[in-house]
Amino acid sequence: MAWNQPGGQSNNPWGRRPGSSGPSLDEKLREWQRRLESFFRSPGSGAGQGSGRLFLSVLAIALLLWLFSGVYQIKAAERGIIQRFGRLVLVRGEGLGWHWPRPIETLTKINVAKINSSEYKSRVLTADVNLVDMRFAVQYQDVDPVKVLFRVRDPDATLREVSESAIREVVGRSNLDQVLVGASRPELTQRTKDLIQRVLDFYNTGIIVTSVNLTDVQVPDAVIPSQRDANKALADQERFVREAEAYANGILPIAQGAAARTLQDAQAYAAQTIAVAKGQAQRFESVAEAYARSPEVTRERLYLETMESVLSRSHKVFIDSKGVVGGKDGAAGGSAGTNVFYLPLDKLLERGNAPETNAQPERSMRATPAPDVETVTVEGRARADRP
Repeated sequence: MAWNQPGGQSNNPWGRRPGSSGPSLDEKLREWQRRLESFFRSPGSGAGQGSGRLFLSVLAIALLLWLFSGVYQIKAAERGIIQRFGRLVLVRGEGLGWHWPRPIETLTKINVAKINSSEYKSRVLTADVNLVDMRFAVQYQDVDPVKVLFRVRDPDATLREVSESAIREVVGRSNLDQVLVGASRPELTQRTKDLIQRVLDFYNTGIIVTSVNLTDVQVPDAVIPSQRDANKALADQERFVREAEAYANGILPIAQGAAARTLQDAQAYAAQTIAVAKGQAQRFESVAEAYARSPEVTRERLYLETMESVLSRSHKVFIDSKGVVGGKDGAAGGSAGTNVFYLPLDKLLERGNAPETNAQPERSMRATPAPDVETVTVEGRARADRP
């Protein structure tokens, strides 16, 4: 039988009667309000005194909460900067502490071990007149919280401007191939990192740059045709320079060799002239000494040597004939002129010294008489008629 059927038991499953109910929520709130008022109101006191005591109690609780708000906890990787009315009074390390709450003192926590990262985008012009869009990230640490808070007004903006300026300077001194090729990027990033760190140290920011990474390097589509023309012009310039250098390298050795040969010839001619002059001077001295000892013999010997030297270079033929050719007794007589035939010995000597080109001309010359035979009329006198 169900519990709520007629004739059944009046108890419900939860142990309560159906018509009974507990105190409502409003009654409980009113009861707690009466207890609180009775706590702050002393026996026999009026309503004004109770409200004043309530105000003081609330004020005391608020003061306690305000003082309790000055309790702080500094972690191992953090540094706490305490300022009293804006002035630095203390730098706290790891641990639990308390400071006067606001507005008397303020606490600023800075994580000196955290690696912060900032990403920037910049359009940079390279050394070979190429424009590239670059994305790079800078990782850094705030190692000196005092400098970070008080030396620079806006550390993030300062870091951004310094980083963009450094990447422009480094890329502006590099070619497009060095920027695009991955093997050259570590050198570029290291140079950028060093430059950023030098500038930040000069500004006394208290920031240490840990690394610089080039995340993306792209050539803008709008400038690709112009960059191709510029690259072609640079290639032509390099080609012309190399051709000029090759031409110079081919001309200079020849000119230098000719100059060296001319100088050597001049030196050899000078040495030969000096040696000949010295030899002639020594010969003259020796002849002078011999002439001093025996003048007649020396004079005759000099005459014979001179005539031998002169006649050996002469092409004239001297013929000494008698006045009468074929006389019985050999006496001088007959006509004063006689036709004498002679061979051109000088030309025959020249032909004999010349190289023989073929054998046929030689055989014809031997078979036929010499065409160069000349007839000369020589006026001869008998040896007796000579003085």
